[in-house]
Amino acid sequence: MDAPAPVAARPPTRHEELARQLTGIGAVKRDLARLLPADCPPAAGAVMTLLDRHGEMRLSRLADLMAIDISVTSRHVAHLVDRGWITRDADPGDGRCRILRLTPAGRALLAEIGARHTGALERALADWSAHDIDVLNTLLARLRSSFQLQDKGPA
Repeated sequence: MDAPAPVAARPPTRHEELARQLTGIGAVKRDLARLLPADCPPAAGAVMTLLDRHGEMRLSRLADLMAIDISVTSRHVAHLVDRGWITRDADPGDGRCRILRLTPAGRALLAEIGARHTGALERALADWSAHDIDVLNTLLARLRSSFQLQDKGPA
């Protein structure tokens, strides 16, 4: 008996291909994470980046911004406090709460991480034109914006 003829695979839709490419972006992010100092896991870098971008805040706000459980956020914060990269100070408005602040050492580490990431991107994209990099930046910003608008829902 003859084996059935293989069914020709249909080409992926645009959105399926985009999903596949975004999975590849995850691999790029993992490669960039390998550039972090050994005692600075990616979540620690994310915490410091959010504090740098949004300023001092309570743990609950940080957990919301990271979209992770407050107990997990607390562990990340403890790691950073132990290394002197952030502080947990009493909230003057509510002594039961703590305000998280980036320290000068944390800012210096963020600058070092930024330089490492920029250098890696410059090396990896050395054969890209400036126009292609600008287009990628524009499209990634637009994608991010589209998801932020989607999260807010209809007005």
